[in-house]
Amino acid sequence: MIRSKGLKLFAGNSNRKLAEAICHILEVPLGHGRIEKFPDGEIDVKIEEDIRGVDTFFIQSTSPPVNDNLMEALLFADAARRASAERITAVIPYYGYARKDRKDEGRVPISAKMIANCMVSAGFDRVLTMDLHAAQIQGFFDIPVDHLYAAPVINDYFRDLKQRLDVQNMTIVSPDVGRSKVARGYAKRLNAGLAIVDKRRVSGEQTEVMDMIGKVEDQVCVLIDDMIATGGSIVDAAKACMKFGAKEVYVACTHALFCGPAVERLKNAPIKECIVTDTVPVDGKEFDQLKVLSVADLLAEAIRRIHFSESVSLLFKG
Repeated sequence: MIRSKGLKLFAGNSNRKLAEAICHILEVPLGHGRIEKFPDGEIDVKIEEDIRGVDTFFIQSTSPPVNDNLMEALLFADAARRASAERITAVIPYYGYARKDRKDEGRVPISAKMIANCMVSAGFDRVLTMDLHAAQIQGFFDIPVDHLYAAPVINDYFRDLKQRLDVQNMTIVSPDVGRSKVARGYAKRLNAGLAIVDKRRVSGEQTEVMDMIGKVEDQVCVLIDDMIATGGSIVDAAKACMKFGAKEVYVACTHALFCGPAVERLKNAPIKECIVTDTVPVDGKEFDQLKVLSVADLLAEAIRRIHFSESVSLLFKG
């Protein structure tokens, strides 16, 4: 079904480069809007074109500065609803606050659910996101959620790598037991082995590797995770792979947050390449081993399918 007045895309300040790439692929201009701050730090949003009856998409990762980017999205939704947009979709390549998806101790919030409530209350009708930290967060929303995976983009890179370097022995490594299901999916599609790093948490910021489940000796190891924040866990896992005899180690993740000492840790780690996507901008955080893949094509196709009421899940068949 073609929407009454077509499609318009807007973007916040979190990742305008990705938003512009999506618009270029869809051959639609980026919508005109103004997002400014008052002297006291309050955020002011204005949509500077008519969106009455328009299928409206707002592209914004809730990456650092998390609260500013989140508030921009909430205020845009309210402005678009009051401007009579036909449907308002939040395109959130990276969904922040996702690590607090349950009560793991007393007297703590379930932040991921509370943020979902805020987005629904603000006026969003639909959410398009990528590689949630926990898949069950989709159920926190009382509106439809389309959950994309960066796997096709990352898989294509490693298929090309295997062919280019004639890699015969590749093993996908999960940095912890919790990510093993995701790692198994990569291993299946890349026709590779599977290993899991067995570790225990010593403190809130420190983990200790206990053992390696699976074979990594003489293997080209690919560590797969959804995000890299401070880089501590992924670097420890890379060191463990080398300790257990890996030939070389690659790291791949969807969301490159790179907080605090992350870049320095990754630069000095025994890592051949660190492959990330552009769901979060890495401007100013580049280093020699870093390779950035774009998910703009994937997001653009999902937006097109949502607009024309076509299946999004078909993107991942086969």
